Amino acid sequence: MTDRSTLLLALPDETATAQLMADLALLIGAGDTITLTGDLGAGKTAAARALIRYIAGDDTLEVPSPTFTLLQTYDLSPFQVLHADLYRLGDALELEEIGLSPLPDGVVTLIEWPERAADLLPADRIDIALSHVPALGPDARTATFTGHGRGAAVVARLAQLRDFLEAAGESGARRERMPGDASTRSYARLFHDSASRILMNAPRRPDGAPIYGGRSYSAAVHLAEDVKPFVAIANGLHAIGVSAPAIRHADLAAGFLVTEDLGREGFVTGSPPAPIAERYEAATDLLAKLHQQALPDTLPLAPQRDYAIPTFDIDAMLVEVGLMPEWYLPDRGAPATTALRAEFDALWRTLLARPALAAKTWMLRDYHSPNLIWLPDRQGTDRVGVIDFQDTVLGPPAYDLVSLLQDARVDVPEAIEIALLTRYVKTRRAADPAFDPAAFAESYALMSAQRNTRLLGTFARLNRRDGKPQYLQHQPRIWTYLTRALAHPALATFRAWSMTHVPAPA
Repeated sequence: MTDRSTLLLALPDETATAQLMADLALLIGAGDTITLTGDLGAGKTAAARALIRYIAGDDTLEVPSPTFTLLQTYDLSPFQVLHADLYRLGDALELEEIGLSPLPDGVVTLIEWPERAADLLPADRIDIALSHVPALGPDARTATFTGHGRGAAVVARLAQLRDFLEAAGESGARRERMPGDASTRSYARLFHDSASRILMNAPRRPDGAPIYGGRSYSAAVHLAEDVKPFVAIANGLHAIGVSAPAIRHADLAAGFLVTEDLGREGFVTGSPPAPIAERYEAATDLLAKLHQQALPDTLPLAPQRDYAIPTFDIDAMLVEVGLMPEWYLPDRGAPATTALRAEFDALWRTLLARPALAAKTWMLRDYHSPNLIWLPDRQGTDRVGVIDFQDTVLGPPAYDLVSLLQDARVDVPEAIEIALLTRYVKTRRAADPAFDPAAFAESYALMSAQRNTRLLGTFARLNRRDGKPQYLQHQPRIWTYLTRALAHPALATFRAWSMTHVPAPA
């Protein structure tokens, strides 16, 4: 990719401008700078307003021109947005007074009339030049995007996205922002009248540097690095009757999908959120039903192309739990020495080799309330819509039950956990007399310990590396779940080690 790319687009009206800025918003993130140039009345503020309203998820948000104040700040959920208008800038010292010199880190900055403070502009940015086109109508404009440095890749991807939406017949759809997750993917709802679909932006991207035996973290633990696993697993789930979103349009190379919209009904209610019993029961039943089947380890992806589901092997599980000494312990002021790390690895290698973990099935990996949609018009376990499964591996059946009943973001009371764990075991036992409840209980405890140890490290990493401190609020809950798991006799050695070396969350 070069350090400069350009895109020219015709915008017949303000609706087209709003759609374009929504598409751009799907691709930007904290730290990006966007400039807007053009004559008076060219539509700079209208474009900035459309972008801010889309990010805010509020079409009625008051977004005044900052002509007289120079700067307006918006504290929005994904990141803070600064909207500056430098037309009335009198002196460069004013930039320091309003907090624009130097540009602050970790925010999205929109700058109108940037030519009045050219020295302020970073090398990595996106310039948007707007021009009237009176011959095409009173509101018609052209927009020329020029990406510099890292911004070049964003502009190039914007061109790909626009082509994809045109090919999918979605270019005229109204866009609505959807909350993201801890990944680099982003989502939008696309509306045609009352019907809606989901747009997924999933650029190919490894998670982390190649420090795990020459592999990134995502490669080492078999996390999806592109959109292909999502498509293969979605089709595989459909084939066995699971309510996963149907794929409507796909660009596997670019990483864009349009999928069925399963709706908005979740599995929790109230504030703070609590499980809805009937829905958690159905989700538990779906796992029991899934785990009773003999499932393939290879799935069709495209004509003459297959996708092999990776195995969640001991090495992958060790890399995951290793996030505890790598990120969590230093975050708690207890950095792991080489000797302590060796003890940790040896303990876990022994635990993960236990026979209780030998059984393998499709392990969807993030089977919990944020990724489940309730479908009341369907019947039985078909009411459970599953939307996040691209990281599926072949692993222990107990893992997904742990993910559901020890929800990282929702307090699941221990009484409900035990009742649903019992429900699962009874269902499996009724279908297969050879099912071993004691072995499953051991596997459940081991997978709980593995998952929650990893999550403590993951949330510390999201804070320190990715600037997402909001995940730290979940660490006390994760600690509670881990404490429950460590009560199992199979985990006695790690329990003793943890009591000595692992401090509780703040």
